[in-house]
Amino acid sequence: MSSRLPRRQAEQRGLRLWPVGIVLVLAFIAAVLVAAVVFYAGWDLLGVTGLKPEPRIDSKTLFDLVKLAFGVVAGAGALVALVVAYRRQRVDEDGAFRDATRLHTERFTTAVSLLGEEPAAVRLGGVHALAGLADDAPNRELRQTCIDVLCAYLRLPYTAEADLPANDPKARHTYLALREVRHTVVRLLRDRLRLPLHHHHSWQGHDFDFTGVIFDGGDFSEAVFSGGTVEFTGAVFSGGTVDFTGAVFSGGAVDFHGVVFSGGTVDFSFVMFSGSSVSFSRSTLSGGTVDFHGSRCSGGAVLFVGLTLFGGTVDFDGAMFSGSTVRFNSSTFSGSTVRFYGATFSGGTVDFDGSTFSNGTVHFNNSTFSGSTVHFDEATFSGGAVDFSDAGGTAPASLLPGPGFPLPNGLILPTAWQSPPP
Repeated sequence: MSSRLPRRQAEQRGLRLWPVGIVLVLAFIAAVLVAAVVFYAGWDLLGVTGLKPEPRIDSKTLFDLVKLAFGVVAGAGALVALVVAYRRQRVDEDGAFRDATRLHTERFTTAVSLLGEEPAAVRLGGVHALAGLADDAPNRELRQTCIDVLCAYLRLPYTAEADLPANDPKARHTYLALREVRHTVVRLLRDRLRLPLHHHHSWQGHDFDFTGVIFDGGDFSEAVFSGGTVEFTGAVFSGGTVDFTGAVFSGGAVDFHGVVFSGGTVDFSFVMFSGSSVSFSRSTLSGGTVDFHGSRCSGGAVLFVGLTLFGGTVDFDGAMFSGSTVRFNSSTFSGSTVRFYGATFSGGTVDFDGSTFSNGTVHFNNSTFSGSTVHFDEATFSGGAVDFSDAGGTAPASLLPGPGFPLPNGLILPTAWQSPPP
């Protein structure tokens, strides 16, 4: 993001040109310096040791001197013309940019006004108009403004289906219409995030603020969140399916801090976390399924610090963690299931320090560990269990029983790990 800052500042300041007199003087000085360098380079290459004195010049030499004088004057005139033409081009470009910005502002005002209309069909038109306007934005800042408005629309107060009054067809009809508009916003964001970074209409690298949004469905599948900041802080996933299948989180920061999963399915299947930090800290799962099966985490960290699970399932079946950190510190597992069936841990750390297991189960069955570490320091087991049955690979040293490390009740290790290494 910082690499774009000078360009942003230049665009915000507008066109700034030096006085033409200073530019001409500098141009002449530069031309003389270049000519001197070329002259002396040629002198050196030709091996010249001196000049032949001419006490008298003939007509041919005089004519050559006159041509040289006229050439210098013509070159100076061409240099002046070049400087003036360049300045005129800059002024024309700036004028074109200002016209494009003014037109963008007019279209933006019209599109935003459509979002405030009551009929859902009109709002749909405003959503599509705003997305198209972002595609055609003359600079990055104006595109980000359009994206901010689309995200702000999702953050507006919204009643989920579960909270609708019973036997009220009109309320349900209004809900379905608004849900269609909201799902369209999500789909348009996804379509632009699927485009390659170099594509003119790609929105990768921009910021997306979904703070406190209520999601009752939506499709982010195969979207690429590369760079920028993605905020889902305090979002509520209530019913329906929110699909992140095959999405890529690469670089930047993705924040699901304080998210509430209260039903439905949030599908992160085959998601790639590459060098990014993704935080689900202080989130709550009270029903439904959060599915990470087949996901890949290479470098970076996936944080579930302070996670509270009162029901539902978190599924990491077949996931691969390579040199990454997965933290469940100070989390509470009560009546819920976290599954790592067939997962692969190659390097990195899985950390359950200070967590409480009360009637909840964490399964590492058939998982493979290679050079990784699993911590349960100060974890409490009271009716819950962490099951490593049939796990393969090298046992993490932190799980080997021995002096000073009695296995707590509820921690189940495979037979091959029951004896400490010689």
